[in-house]
Amino acid sequence: MTDGTRIGIIGTGRMGTAFAKRLAGQSWPVTVWNRSQDATATSAEAGARVANSIADLCDASDILISSLKDFEALEGVFSDAQGLAGQDLSGKLVIEMSTILPDEQVHLAERISGLGATYLECPVGGTVGPALKGQLLGFAGGDDGAWARGAPVLGELCKRVERVGPVGAGAAMKLAANLPLAIYWNTLGEAIQMLEGHDILIDTVISLLSDSSAGPNVLKNRHQVVVDTLTGTDQPGTFDIDGLHKDLALAVEWASRNGRALPLALRALEAYAAAQGAGLGGFDGASLARFVRDGA
Repeated sequence: MTDGTRIGIIGTGRMGTAFAKRLAGQSWPVTVWNRSQDATATSAEAGARVANSIADLCDASDILISSLKDFEALEGVFSDAQGLAGQDLSGKLVIEMSTILPDEQVHLAERISGLGATYLECPVGGTVGPALKGQLLGFAGGDDGAWARGAPVLGELCKRVERVGPVGAGAAMKLAANLPLAIYWNTLGEAIQMLEGHDILIDTVISLLSDSSAGPNVLKNRHQVVVDTLTGTDQPGTFDIDGLHKDLALAVEWASRNGRALPLALRALEAYAAAQGAGLGGFDGASLARFVRDGA
């Protein structure tokens, strides 16, 4: 339950809007800001106040949550004199929830600390549906004080949130969590290739796989989406092929920086790039499985 702490959300894309709706629905005072005011309408309808500027957002908030597309977008907001870099953030907590590289989180934390605020990273597993229900999985990184202050808010968004270490550890854990999922869609397509000529209903195939040791939660949670996709109807994705490709590329880059090779990930990355080239970027990850199954 809210303690009266005022929440400010930077970025009202899919996840930022879901955060705003969830927190406002749990009676937290929520203010949102987005570069495009048009994108704030859904949050406003859910009860959030819309700030006219970052300065306005900061004045109205005790805790700031950022959820943006990538590090470039974050760097713009965090470094711009009209953004966070131009504000007195003394006494505030910034919770950064985007999926970026660990050293990028460390960079942002250092910048925010220089502005007087404390910093907690918490990228999450899950998409819009779980966010609206408070069913995300949170990977937090930060010091004791930041964690103690941020945990109650994150607990409204997550069914489980763990502090896994200092800033940077959360980003690494998020990349590790997404890596098997991204590769799985590629593997699922190859597995279904093995059934050619046996006329087993796709619904039966996915049901059996989801109940087997080969079945991740995504097959249970998105059973009908996967079946519909594999029977020929691509489904818009909340964690789509574009997003999966982006996170997979980040994992490959981070591993490379640390002297590690990810050969399975590199092969899957080629498949994702090919699927994007075929116009499937905005569709669910199951479309990658169909794409691979069909030998594209």
